[in-house]
Amino acid sequence: MALRFEEKAPSPQEFCDLRVKAGLSAKSLEAATIALPNSLYGVSVREGSALIAMGRVVGDGACNFEVVDIAVDPAYQGQGLGRAVMAYIDDYLGSVALPGSYVSMIADQPAFYEKLGYRLVAPASQGMTKAFTPRS
Repeated sequence: MALRFEEKAPSPQEFCDLRVKAGLSAKSLEAATIALPNSLYGVSVREGSALIAMGRVVGDGACNFEVVDIAVDPAYQGQGLGRAVMAYIDDYLGSVALPGSYVSMIADQPAFYEKLGYRLVAPASQGMTKAFTPRS
């Protein structure tokens, strides 16, 4: 069956399922339902109706862009789908980023992204995070 690339985010349930299947942290269905419509850009790869790879860009659309949720179903890894998802994302970013725009990501596999032209920013900058108590 042929693969189909869609330039949109997957459904919230598919998003949650593929994140877990691909070994990324779990996200709640509530969070996904709120987050996905707020994406600047999304790409979904399907075989038939099954979601097998995805990626998104979030941010303000001018100053800051963040590449997030790059995931490939383990049964399809090693076939270039992560690279293809990133090519779609890079094409999008190349069409919208302005002089001075900042594109960032938190990379679980930095070597993969370095092959695609991304670079580590340390020691000039350091990524940071802060845990918040979930709202009730």
